[in-house]
Amino acid sequence: MPDAPSLHACIEDAAEIARLAGELGYPTETQAMAVRLAALLPQPHQHVMVVQAEDGSLLGWIAVERRLTLESGERVEIVGLVVDAAARGRGIGHVLVNDAEHWARQQGFDVVSVRSNVTRLQSHPFYRRLGYVHRKTQHAYAKLLDA
Repeated sequence: MPDAPSLHACIEDAAEIARLAGELGYPTETQAMAVRLAALLPQPHQHVMVVQAEDGSLLGWIAVERRLTLESGERVEIVGLVVDAAARGRGIGHVLVNDAEHWARQQGFDVVSVRSNVTRLQSHPFYRRLGYVHRKTQHAYAKLLDA
């Protein structure tokens, strides 16, 4: 496990969170990320943590949310996790997931779920090593709506 603890994300992390979101396949401008963080961070059902390197850059981040769905009730889900490609294999992802699980327990939950794209082949064994069990495979659809 790395020595660096997880820290609560803040608006000042926007550039680094955006950089890492790009590594995850979601290129985002710093200003857009700052707007998202400003909306998410004050929400009690949102939890965003980072691991910071000594030089101030971010080694990874995790976003977790408590969500209520009509069909299955309330649950906690990891909605985003990324570790800098140069820092993978050092336990940073494990630290972040442990933090998410701790937060879920504090919220009164005993299960955390995560969805991982079938193309993210490195993430599947990572989650299995942490005790996550594959539950289902699904298709995701989107439709561009006319203006």
